[in-house]
Amino acid sequence: MTAASDLVLAVDGGGSKTDVVLLDVTGAVIAWERGHGSSPQLEGLHESVRIIDELVVKALGDRDPRRLVHVGLYLSGLDLTDEIEAFRSAIAPLPWAAGSVVAENDLHALLRAGTDSGDAVAVICGTGMNAIGVRADGAAVRFPALGPLSGDWGGGSELGDAVVWHAARAEDGRGPATALLPLLLDAIDAPSVSALIEDVHLGRRADEGFARLAPLIFQAAHAGDAVARSVVQRQAEEVVAYVAACIDRLGLLDADVPVVFGGGVARARDPLLLAGITEGLAARVPFARLSIVDAPPVLGAALLALGDAGADAEALARASTGLSTDERFAQRMPATASLR
Repeated sequence: MTAASDLVLAVDGGGSKTDVVLLDVTGAVIAWERGHGSSPQLEGLHESVRIIDELVVKALGDRDPRRLVHVGLYLSGLDLTDEIEAFRSAIAPLPWAAGSVVAENDLHALLRAGTDSGDAVAVICGTGMNAIGVRADGAAVRFPALGPLSGDWGGGSELGDAVVWHAARAEDGRGPATALLPLLLDAIDAPSVSALIEDVHLGRRADEGFARLAPLIFQAAHAGDAVARSVVQRQAEEVVAYVAACIDRLGLLDADVPVVFGGGVARARDPLLLAGITEGLAARVPFARLSIVDAPPVLGAALLALGDAGADAEALARASTGLSTDERFAQRMPATASLR
């Protein structure tokens, strides 16, 4: 006997965490599992699939995967067509991926979590940084998001790197004095930046990146440190550059375009950063309307998956409420400015 198809699976996978939500076709949330980041660019393709499969199996429990009407996976690191095709091929043998499946970049989930407008831009600033612009006729603007190779700067990783870079130059005299130096040494419990650099280079300290140091930039900036304030200004300029490029390439300079800003750095609502972004947008794309998304990006993944499964407006509203306010899952919501 064939299992009834009445379930929808939504996955949002970022650089530091992965959320898997199981819903029924009425929009009711059945299960929500969270695990390690699953970006294929950071974890590797096979490890990404392993992480997601483990969470999906937990979410499904003893339910037959043939009950899935649709599966929507939205992952950081799926930026190029070849990457998307490779990921789809890797999950194809898994029981839960045998039916209707969409695999796309997680920017689509962020965008849907923030707006259902046909013309819109989404910028994500978490561990990394990326953006997407869409137009009502289906046109879209995307970026390779391959780091310095494709001209990228501004995610939590780069902000953390900036802390170390400026502190190192302050310590050895190549750069100006900055409050980032004592803040860094206190945060990493090291006697000097040179000692940190040697430990990382020689493998005595695990090189896990410096994204966790990003908040030090904003801390120093608010204390009046000129070096840190210059980094925050550069961050604001990067956000504006993404938005302006999307709107210009889509021919929407005269349109009222919502701009969805998400990720841990965005959710921190740093006033210096937001002031710089607001000023920059007003100068370059005055009709853009900035909003910050506090909802978990998996909400957008769930709304997209339900929509692809043919769910009605009532089901979408139920899912939105369930993933935003349900006390059973409140502990999974991003409480503050933790990097995505």
